[in-house]
Amino acid sequence: MRHQLEHRKFNRTTNQRKALLAGLAINLVEKERIITTLPKAKEIRPFLEKLITKGRNANPVKAFQTIYGVLNNKDATLKIISVLTPRTANRNGGYLRIIKAGFRYGDAAPLAVIEFVDRNLSEQA
Repeated sequence: MRHQLEHRKFNRTTNQRKALLAGLAINLVEKERIITTLPKAKEIRPFLEKLITKGRNANPVKAFQTIYGVLNNKDATLKIISVLTPRTANRNGGYLRIIKAGFRYGDAAPLAVIEFVDRNLSEQA
């Protein structure tokens, strides 16, 4: 039984799951809006929101080291610290939004759009 267990396993090993979440987080930070399956979107939201909150740390070097240690991507880490953290400075959490987007054609998996609440629409095409 799975009582008191919080996270989804996605039928992957621990290292595969960490790589999956890091890859989704990097894509979401770069594009600020992605389409994925609903369970993956529900799992990536708290993962990335914790990283953004850590980016608000008073010491930017420590914040960079912490986020880079999880994502292992310099561009995404710098964007979190320099762009996303100041944009969400007046918000106490809830940086991401999940919108259900129907079902995938091939396997009928539930799809979702996950995006930043305060994303800049003028930069996006």
